[in-house]
Amino acid sequence: MTDYTTVSIPKDLAERVDETIEGTSFSSTSDLVRFLLRSIVIQHQQGGELTEAEFQEIADQLHDLGYLR
Repeated sequence: MTDYTTVSIPKDLAERVDETIEGTSFSSTSDLVRFLLRSIVIQHQQGGELTEAEFQEIADQLHDLGYLR
């Protein structure tokens, strides 16, 4: 069984995330956050330090795949 922890984000951001994930395969804000964090951690582990440009590239790829608006 996997243990979980709580991550707090501002309500206005949560509302924006809810709008962003409408029509995607993400069923909740938590799903999107887990996916993004997993992607960032994997990228970091594979290549060391994650630059702002690399982070933006990940976000752009997610946008192109329809996960982000």
